Amino acid sequence: MNTAISASPPTLIDNGAALTVELGGTPRRFHAIWLRDNAQDPATRSAGNGQRLITLRDIPEDTRIVAAEWSGRHLEVRFEPEGKTVAFEADWLAAHSYDREETRGAGWTDEAITRWDAGLSGTVRAADYGEVRANPAVRLDWLRTIRCYGFARLSGLPTTDGIPAEIAALFGHVRETNYGRVFDVRAKVDPNNLADTNLGLQAHTDNPYRDPAPGVQILACLRNDVEGGESIVVDGFEVVARLKAEMPEGFALLAGHSARFEFAGTRDVRLQAKRPLIELGPDGELLAVRFNNRSAAPFTDVPYEAMAGYYRAYRRMAELIDDPALAVRFRLAPGEAFVVDNLRVLHARSAITSSGSRHLQGCYADKDGLLSAIAVLEAQGATA
Repeated sequence: MNTAISASPPTLIDNGAALTVELGGTPRRFHAIWLRDNAQDPATRSAGNGQRLITLRDIPEDTRIVAAEWSGRHLEVRFEPEGKTVAFEADWLAAHSYDREETRGAGWTDEAITRWDAGLSGTVRAADYGEVRANPAVRLDWLRTIRCYGFARLSGLPTTDGIPAEIAALFGHVRETNYGRVFDVRAKVDPNNLADTNLGLQAHTDNPYRDPAPGVQILACLRNDVEGGESIVVDGFEVVARLKAEMPEGFALLAGHSARFEFAGTRDVRLQAKRPLIELGPDGELLAVRFNNRSAAPFTDVPYEAMAGYYRAYRRMAELIDDPALAVRFRLAPGEAFVVDNLRVLHARSAITSSGSRHLQGCYADKDGLLSAIAVLEAQGATA
């Protein structure tokens, strides 16, 4: 990044309460209090970890700019009443500019995210586990795939107990739950979870009854000699986009009211959570999708007048999730695994139609670890 800067000096506005500076050919405004709060000088920020060394109350409430000029590629700003001068790098200002017209509608997603449907089949190839472990550039590419599409695959894994935790260690830490540090998915006579049967499972996100729900799920195949049991993934963000296009009012209902989820499969566990099926940030960004009919509790946070419309939208969302045109299907062989963004991508399994053994092992992790690993590898200069 090498943001173009103007030869003309910045302009103070509102009696120094803000300034206007040209970055990349576009005028950008910055408030004095924002600039002072985000100063990068050693007295304000720790050089070691970037954390602030002062509180907001240490900054005078009447902070204003009395002078600003370019010095090379740094904008030098003088603040009063402190009498303090701080330099801001042009690329840093451009990357953190907040002066823009908001034209994004509710449900927008970050530019790093790509929505998809069944057409994605065959284009997301499994990365080799050994290469992902050994080569930072390959690992960065694999992690970016998860961020972009919400899922990615691995091959060349050892079929050993605990391998999902080793996969999690590639980018973070295991999120241990009542299911254990790692958990097994295989047919059982009297299971406490439908995943441990031969039945097909509707596409769903895992553990919506937790607060917070795990951000990442890893499933590795240790054995698979049955017919059926295909793995299926569906992009929840694509489902939301299509729902909004068809039923904007229904989209608003599912985003505007909380659903409830619960799990009580064992005597010592009673889990409950209250979150919308479609979670938006205050600025309309699509943050998460939660869908798990098996774990849905009675919805009690939707007004009577809205409940019929809510259920119409809920049904349509389910129909879209079940639409084969939105699903990517693949068969896991021993030594293969897949990772899903559990706050975006729904996963399913087709019915097992023969005798034999299908043994998957899984674990959960948190999404912040994955995003941190991407940022660290990028900062270290890993190239994919």
